[in-house]
Amino acid sequence: MAKRAAAALAAIAVVSAVSCGGGVGGGGTEIRRIGLDGIADVITKNGVAFDGDVTVDGRGSIRVAVDGPATIRLAQLADIDLEDAFLVYQASLRTERLEGETYLEMFCVFDGRGEYYSRGLDHALSGTNDWRTVSTPFRLRAGENPDAVKLNLFVNGAGTVWIDDIRLLRRPLR
Repeated sequence: MAKRAAAALAAIAVVSAVSCGGGVGGGGTEIRRIGLDGIADVITKNGVAFDGDVTVDGRGSIRVAVDGPATIRLAQLADIDLEDAFLVYQASLRTERLEGETYLEMFCVFDGRGEYYSRGLDHALSGTNDWRTVSTPFRLRAGENPDAVKLNLFVNGAGTVWIDDIRLLRRPLR
């Protein structure tokens, strides 16, 4: 339990550093891009639909309509092969009449050690917003290579959220 608490504090510290402009910086090298041209590969199906008309990248987006708090599991990836860097989960979000807030959530899974998370609380959206690119980083030290990465969208409230153009980026620690 103490390890999870320490990891949670580390993730919060990373998010705070990013929101204050320290540590991660802009840009990054793309590791993987998640195409949202359908919902077949989206893990959570409840409240989720493909929207071919509302899109950032021209290929459609995922529309999430919820009546209350929900975690939308978008993808679980293996074979990331990254350490000694920031792993950054980036996506474009749009909201309509969202009562509450929505943000990105990423879990890094380490076999034998558990799951640790990073939440994009500093980029949370509420109300009605046009497309915004948001992100949440996870600091991986040397020797910390995740066995799996889970990408979620957390919606704490009722309303509609669109997500598009999901990317995993690598950014240097320095």
